[in-house]
Amino acid sequence: MSPLDEVETMTRGQAYLRSLAGRRVTVVGLAKSGIAAARLLRAAGADVVGTDAKPIGALGREAAGLAEIGVRLVAGAGETAAAFADAELVVVSPGVPLDGDQLARVRARQVPIIGELELGWRAMEADTIAITGTNGKTTTTALIGAVLDQQPRPVLVAGNIGTPLAAHALAFPADGLAVCEVSSFQLETTELFQPRVAVVLNLTPDHLDRHGTFAAYVDAKARIFANQTAADCVVLNADDEATRALAPRSAAPVVWFSRQRELAHGVFVRDGRIAAKLNGHVEEICLLSEICLRGQHNVENVLAATACALWTGMSPAVIRSAIGRFRGVAHRIEWVRDLKGVQYYNDSKGTNVASTLRALESFPGRIVLIAGGKGKGQAWEPLAAAARGRVTHALLIGEDAEKIGAALTATAIPLTFCRSLQEAVEKARTVAAPGDVVLLSPACASFDMFDNFEHRGDVFKKLVERLD
Repeated sequence: MSPLDEVETMTRGQAYLRSLAGRRVTVVGLAKSGIAAARLLRAAGADVVGTDAKPIGALGREAAGLAEIGVRLVAGAGETAAAFADAELVVVSPGVPLDGDQLARVRARQVPIIGELELGWRAMEADTIAITGTNGKTTTTALIGAVLDQQPRPVLVAGNIGTPLAAHALAFPADGLAVCEVSSFQLETTELFQPRVAVVLNLTPDHLDRHGTFAAYVDAKARIFANQTAADCVVLNADDEATRALAPRSAAPVVWFSRQRELAHGVFVRDGRIAAKLNGHVEEICLLSEICLRGQHNVENVLAATACALWTGMSPAVIRSAIGRFRGVAHRIEWVRDLKGVQYYNDSKGTNVASTLRALESFPGRIVLIAGGKGKGQAWEPLAAAARGRVTHALLIGEDAEKIGAALTATAIPLTFCRSLQEAVEKARTVAAPGDVVLLSPACASFDMFDNFEHRGDVFKKLVERLD
């Protein structure tokens, strides 16, 4: 076979990996995503520089270990500029803002800037189902993965759910299905990303401290289907106005889902059941009572997952079985314990107001709410309106506690400002009565006090378990 013939027979992923060999690439941010990106690049033969504002000693063993595979590490405040000098490609981690001076200078030199998601997708051959939205992404991604596990194709659950796509892109088989949770931060650094199925669950203001406006945030989300064709599929929430408005922007056919009404074409709730009408006739999937997840928002997540599973050709009976066995994921309205008739729930993934509203709606009784953190420029009035009549006491922590408290003042809900999550948990024990729910649903990001929302939720669970 001649070299020309060899090039012509290479797959898309193989051709991209070959193009990386010998290329000078800078990876920005050396947490999970950056580490995975650097390892993939080195495996492809790229000359890699890894950089992070934290000093090497603060990055952890796995990041420091990149030096052992030939990654040159340039880390620490004031040291990172040298990492970009000769870069031919820059790969950024999701948490890295794109408006920094160093990236601006790289962009001025017309050096391509992509994210770890884009890198992993380019290197992989498998079909991808991508899920985004303001809330429900992780639960829906995990549920789709659990449902698809019932069919014979290999399944990978990755992305913003905690497993970087780049960490498995080289080894995952071409006939597999990759189910990826994708955030707005990841999507804004995509160029060619083309999932076979793109899911948008809902859209409410979030991350305005990074995107600036709700319109810019929506534009970032819409990149999930920017490269799709008529051979692909987009799954959209017919009940959500902002999500519904995305339909004309997609070249792919839409499969709608609705919790509120029966659809002429889509997946919906009818007579207490999940049902689908995709081929001209109605197929019943499961009873709503078979769903083990709390809250109406989780019905929407099941609807979206069902649409994806049906599109891949799975039978209603198999989908029903998988839905009935699914018990959810950690930090999403996760039951922790019953202590003297008080139920404790961990919803640390409630990192925005809309998510916390859904958590509040999941409980019919009295709620002692622990909220607060880094507010990301949100408006707090909707939280105050939802808390009225539901929340009996609000325990506020973190950077934006005062702002949340100001909004809640008009509700006459008793407020306590706590210096730590531990203080809030101990106070909750004293104010909660039998029959109450103590709910950690912060409506805020965690980075003012914790490493991430998982860290915050794990600390909460440990504190609750110690109560007596």
